[in-house]
Amino acid sequence: MSTDLQTLGDRVAAALATNPNAMTMQLARDLGVPEAHVLRGLPAGRAVELDVARWEELIRSFEAFGAVHVIVSNGAVTLESKGQFGNFSTWGEFFNVQTKLDMHIRWGRLAAAFAVEKPGHLDGVPTLSVQFFDADGHSAFKVFLTFGGKPPTPERRAQFEAVRDRFRRS
Repeated sequence: MSTDLQTLGDRVAAALATNPNAMTMQLARDLGVPEAHVLRGLPAGRAVELDVARWEELIRSFEAFGAVHVIVSNGAVTLESKGQFGNFSTWGEFFNVQTKLDMHIRWGRLAAAFAVEKPGHLDGVPTLSVQFFDADGHSAFKVFLTFGGKPPTPERRAQFEAVRDRFRRS
């Protein structure tokens, strides 16, 4: 680990000691770094970097999850949607998810992906997600397999672990 990343890891650890349920988006803002850097600084096992070069195969794997919670956030707005991945197509620079989610992903801008397990920011109940980031380290979108209220079922955890292990960056 580079010195800069170690220093950031120490800063992230200190922030999580104060607020273990902190949203990584808010930590990034507080620390003045892109959110992808915060994920790389999380304690071991909380965020596993995935092989973003396999982005299409990874996104297509979400269809098997059934209903998920998707969050897309930028500097001005956060949009949350529930639905299922599927009905995929490609048109120009877009990889399309044409279900109730109706997402149009500019796949050429995806630069990092992580499998993340962390306490939910509202209730501390563990969340499982796969998160994508752009070339600037800012969030592109996040796919939550579990989202607040209830801990992951053994089946949901197994799905998450299978995707994490299958797409783990080597």
